[in-house]
Amino acid sequence: MPPAETLRILARAARGTTKDAFHVWLTLVKVMVPIILVVKVLTELDLVRYLALPLSPIMGLVGLPADLGLSWATSMLVNIYSGLFVYAGLLPGMEQLSVAQVTTFATMTLIAHNVLVEGRIAQQCGLNMTTQIVLRFGGALLCGMLMRAFFDATGYLSEPAAMLWAPREAPATLIAWAVNEARNLVSVFGIVLVLMGLMRVLDAVGITRLLNACLRPVLRLMGIGDNAATITIVGLSLGIAYGGGLIVHEVQGGKVPPRDVFSSLSLMGLSHALIEDTLLMTLIGAHLGGTLWARLIFSMVVVMLLIRLYDRLRPTPSPVTTASMGA
Repeated sequence: MPPAETLRILARAARGTTKDAFHVWLTLVKVMVPIILVVKVLTELDLVRYLALPLSPIMGLVGLPADLGLSWATSMLVNIYSGLFVYAGLLPGMEQLSVAQVTTFATMTLIAHNVLVEGRIAQQCGLNMTTQIVLRFGGALLCGMLMRAFFDATGYLSEPAAMLWAPREAPATLIAWAVNEARNLVSVFGIVLVLMGLMRVLDAVGITRLLNACLRPVLRLMGIGDNAATITIVGLSLGIAYGGGLIVHEVQGGKVPPRDVFSSLSLMGLSHALIEDTLLMTLIGAHLGGTLWARLIFSMVVVMLLIRLYDRLRPTPSPVTTASMGA
């Protein structure tokens, strides 16, 4: 093929990828901006503190100080970094936490954080937003209770936790906050563009088929079909905003059936950003055994059970007889 023709093909592919990435990004912006504004109002009016009050007794169920309910609520309503900023501020007033306690808290935060934005993204994919939020909150609580029972029974990770990092303070002025959020949104476009380009390259060279073949047994066991395999990997490794955004694109193109959307996004909801967020929690003293492996195994088991329940509850089409088809 002549070089000029190759360049034209590549330019056409780049334009198509950029157009698709912009469409995905615009969909995400329409979802994220209203919720970001609402959360900012709640934060400025100091209403998050009151929303956190019901979580205080729940902290006792997982063996954590009641005050940490405020940090968890902030993570759920805003994001992980804001929640950790509150966490760092609460530490001086609490007794020394053990590694087991920090690991439990970190794992619960990783499962249930930023649920409004990410629940809205799931809704854009055709799922019920409330159901996804309940799944993540309930999943975090159940996982926390199981971890507490394990740590109490074994005495594992009972040594004091050491915090190695403190989160950056939030922007002081409204303008600084707006500029910071705008930068975040622009960075989302860049990441989505790179991911979509990478996915097309992987498709072209056959890597996607190889990955799907390797992961197919595990994904099938969990109820995730081949069409959602690559997108699920993206969501698990980088985050639901990116994996969910790509699923929005695929769903709108009719490429991913509803069952795969449900199973894939449920798994992403319980376990996503396995690299960045897991390392972040390590810096506050959490152990990888809980924040990575326990969370991932817990999520896989829950999704396996959910997809079987989904199959039982999903209405099956009535059989069509040959006679009725002829009629």
